[in-house]
Amino acid sequence: MAKLALLAVIASLVGAVSCEFPVYAGYGFPRPNPNLPYRFRPPVYYPPASPAPGLRVGYYTHMGRCPQAEKIVREVVEKATAGEKAGLIRLFFHDCFVQGCDGSVLLSGADTERTAFPNLSLRGFEVIDAAKAALEKACPGVVSCADVVAFAGRDASYSLSSGRINYRVPAGRYDGKVSRAADTFQNLPPPFGDLNLTTAMFAAKGLSQDDMVVLSGAHSIGRSGCSSFPDRLPPAANSSTAMETKLAQQLTRTCSAGSSINVLQDALTPDKLDIQYYTNVLSRNVLFNSDASLTTSSETEGLVEFYAGKRPFLRGKFLGPIQWNHDFEDAMVKMGYIGVKTSAEGEIRNTCAFINKP
Repeated sequence: MAKLALLAVIASLVGAVSCEFPVYAGYGFPRPNPNLPYRFRPPVYYPPASPAPGLRVGYYTHMGRCPQAEKIVREVVEKATAGEKAGLIRLFFHDCFVQGCDGSVLLSGADTERTAFPNLSLRGFEVIDAAKAALEKACPGVVSCADVVAFAGRDASYSLSSGRINYRVPAGRYDGKVSRAADTFQNLPPPFGDLNLTTAMFAAKGLSQDDMVVLSGAHSIGRSGCSSFPDRLPPAANSSTAMETKLAQQLTRTCSAGSSINVLQDALTPDKLDIQYYTNVLSRNVLFNSDASLTTSSETEGLVEFYAGKRPFLRGKFLGPIQWNHDFEDAMVKMGYIGVKTSAEGEIRNTCAFINKP
């Protein structure tokens, strides 16, 4: 029933905005054909296992597997640029939502996840490779690339939040052996999605609407290509979610130079993982329809107002801007349980970009 509901949501969305073909095509949606029924496969369901088999905090210190593993990753991440750190958080999200948290997004080659349109702007691969190389020198064949991505996402969050976000990462993941470009657009929530579609795609991974609102806060860092929001320029008339006029005018001028131009997702605090995103949502200073749509429901809008500090309390919780840090920590841990591979399904790669040779 859940899959049928998701198909209905996607079908309704496609019917509403099929005129925006270019942005849909970039995510793998086929060109609408009036003579054929529209077909779109729902996301693959990789719900979190709680707790996931084999995952535990301190996995690499247990039995002396590789006690310095997390320290090694942290030292490499600390040397990264702010842009690379933002990329590492996004890399963790894009990995977990496709094939589960198994490092499949790191695999190189033709028609892999890395070659899919939503992943062409991913950053941080060099940081992961550097950390893995250091780990292979210290503990050969012990630490999975999937765990390196999870550790790096945590350490980047800690750095960009000035230490306000810090959590323990359950580890013990194995690396997957499958990476397909086609799986990417079917599983990653697109920037043009409305609230129903985005909520449904998070639900497909076992994440709640609250988790979705919390994790969307990561849009307070990093950049996006103009190709990700052409449906927002120029702003739709008489729309409560249309982009703020001045921002839309500025981006129209900037993006006229080409869809490959990158712009800041948050112009006020671009290198800080903070609650500015939620203020931006309320003032319509956001790039994506998926962000703007958070104000189309009283439930999600209330949570946005709470995290932005516009509401003193919500559902028995107080101090929303501080609470968001804790909720983000919890959501990142929960996301890290999605589709975890066992030793029978995966391996510990020697190099993150390639599966091991037989």
